[in-house]
Amino acid sequence: MSFISEDLATALRKDPAARNRIEVALTYPGVHALWAHRFEHWLWKKNLRFVARVISNHTRARTGIEIHPGAVIGRRVFIDHGMGVVIGETAIVGDDVTIYHGVTLGGRTLEKGKRHPTIENNVILGAGAKVLGNITIGEGSTIGANQVVTRSLSQRNEVEFYI
Repeated sequence: MSFISEDLATALRKDPAARNRIEVALTYPGVHALWAHRFEHWLWKKNLRFVARVISNHTRARTGIEIHPGAVIGRRVFIDHGMGVVIGETAIVGDDVTIYHGVTLGGRTLEKGKRHPTIENNVILGAGAKVLGNITIGEGSTIGANQVVTRSLSQRNEVEFYI
């Protein structure tokens, strides 16, 4: 299965509002951002970093989703709605991760090197969640809406507070 087909199937599986592949392919900005990121990341790895940054800037303007070309994104990632999602340069996102709108995978330091989070497989990042720094969110964890996480979590954690 090609990555395009896999991404379409993922959106259909994870979004109950998705009706068919054509609709997803033409109207889902999260899918468009991931497709563009794959090309931008390829350019980044080929040391065509300026070109990758220019294209990623256009992708951000078109989709409202900013994924740095240096970020590593796994398979079957689904960005639902997507507006305001920011994924930093040294972030690593595993397979089967769901990211809702307004999520930030950001840094907490100006130092060079790994400064963004690692999100392991099968994680859900709720709307507005901020995961900051060189931390790891363990496999199967769920981060609730609008939570700020600055410490690593082991597998199967849930971070959610009700006010």
